[in-house]
Parts: sequence; structure tokens; C-alpha cells
Amino acid sequence: METNRYKEYKVIHIVEGGCGTIFLGSSGLPLKKIEAELNLHASEGWQMVFQVIESKRFWLFWTREAAIITLGR
Repeated sequence: METNRYKEYKVIHIVEGGCGTIFLGSSGLPLKKIEAELNLHASEGWQMVFQVIESKRFWLFWTREAAIITLGR
């Protein structure tokens, strides 16, 4: 089993829109924004190492999702 060893890491946090969460109950993660961010970082030599989706309370009644992506190079 080969393990990749990276010399540096970067964590990016991309959050679901707040207006869609309030008015629609849930709007989903912005896939175009995630894709643009990953393409931008990939052009700088970064590779995605790990990703987690978190769901947390937004204001009082709603929950909002966010993608936490760890990049390494």
C-alpha cells in the first residue's frame, strides 16, 4: 500500500447558500463553485487528499451543509 506524503496542506471551506436555506429549506452545495475552486487549486499543483461534508445549525430552525476539502502538494 502506497501512502502519499505531502509537504504542505491547505483546507478550503465551501458553504451552502444562506438565502436558499432560509427560503427553500435547503439549497444544496454550490457544485459549480466547488468545481471552480478545485480546478484553480489543481492548476497550482494541489491535489485533493480528503473531503468531508458537515451539517450544522443555521440560525435557529435550519441546517446548512458545508464541504471541508483538504488539499496537499
